[in-house]
Amino acid sequence: QVQLVESGGGLVQPGGSLRLSCAASGIIFGINTMGWDRHSGKQRELVATITNGGVTNYADSVKGRFTISRDNAKNTVYLQMNNLEPEYTAVYYCNLKIFFGATTDYWGQGTQVTVSS
Repeated sequence: QVQLVESGGGLVQPGGSLRLSCAASGIIFGINTMGWDRHSGKQRELVATITNGGVTNYADSVKGRFTISRDNAKNTVYLQMNNLEPEYTAVYYCNLKIFFGATTDYWGQGTQVTVSS
């Protein structure tokens, strides 16, 4: 079974930067996508994803500000977040989707990102 462990969240001042990491245990094979959703208020929304082949997808609100990357050898994905503003305060959840016959979802424990003075 796959387990996702997140790190890198915390408190940062407006305009600052953070880098989130998500490490996956177990063996991941076939077509898969890793990334983050965020939960703020009543909704959970997509932030960014990256496939095993390196194809990226970003929410419009973070394009040009966030960069997602992955190291397949380490089964780890990174989210570099720059020029943070208070509206980006949320719990960020790492997600893994494995497409192998059927789609299987795995979720990290969530990491709190707080942007405040």
